Amino acid sequence: MTTRAKKPAPTRKRPASRANTKSTGRASRFLKALLLSSLASFGAATYVLQPKWPAQWSPDAILAHLGWPQKTIYAPVAVPNGALTQTRFADCPQFFPQGTLPAVPSGQALRELCFSAFAILHNGQTKTPVFVAERLNRKLLTQAQGMQRTDKFYAEAHLPSGERANLDDYKGSGFSRGHMAPAGDMSSKEAMAQSFSLANMVPQDQTHNAGPWSRIEQDTRKYVMRAAGDVYVYTGPYYDNKPRSIGYGVAVPSHLFKVVYDATTGRSWVHWQANSASTKESAPISYEEFQRRTGLRLLPAAN
Repeated sequence: MTTRAKKPAPTRKRPASRANTKSTGRASRFLKALLLSSLASFGAATYVLQPKWPAQWSPDAILAHLGWPQKTIYAPVAVPNGALTQTRFADCPQFFPQGTLPAVPSGQALRELCFSAFAILHNGQTKTPVFVAERLNRKLLTQAQGMQRTDKFYAEAHLPSGERANLDDYKGSGFSRGHMAPAGDMSSKEAMAQSFSLANMVPQDQTHNAGPWSRIEQDTRKYVMRAAGDVYVYTGPYYDNKPRSIGYGVAVPSHLFKVVYDATTGRSWVHWQANSASTKESAPISYEEFQRRTGLRLLPAAN
């Protein structure tokens, strides 16, 4: 008599346990951290060997391509930290009064850029200027009155790709590309073209840019036209404790400042404006109060 073998009972699939789910999540986080670490190491070496490595191969761009959601990027806090860095600007000292070069709170990725009509101290962490310095007078502004605005914005090739803003960063952001050294101050075709470098820009509220801030720029030019000699102007952003950003980490300032210094009279004042649509024109603050708020040392010491 032939005995038939019994078929084994079918194995029932059990639902994945919570432990397995947690394990999968930990594995995913581990792989992401591993990739980020590898990208960071590779990126550091790449910037040394090839500082113009394309932005599409940045860690953020690769993660976005892989479909991992990107969290809001917060720019570093730009507040005094007790230590100052002395700038040099060896190639363009003419933009600074009486040979006084600014000292600023120390930070990483600070780079000096010299253009034909202005100088920039650039912060690679915020991808915006620390300040932009100009030397203005009646002759230069008279020449500037005949200049045609070009509106050809461009990414600054003199900055490493990981430290500079790009045109795509501003697309769809809701912010305008706010000039720090205004196009209206430019007295030559070369200067006009250079003023549209994104190194000279910050994300600025459009209403503020076209309204109160534009009137401050115009009033500054009117003062320069009446002044007896050179007037030095420093313009830049200020950030609160947790600034938001647009694009790949271009920081949005909470405030903008414009320091005006008449070298003939020794007078100085500072326009201090919130980067907001609701901002109105207000009385300037003193240079001493500006120093207290920002830690920036821009002007010659008072006699």
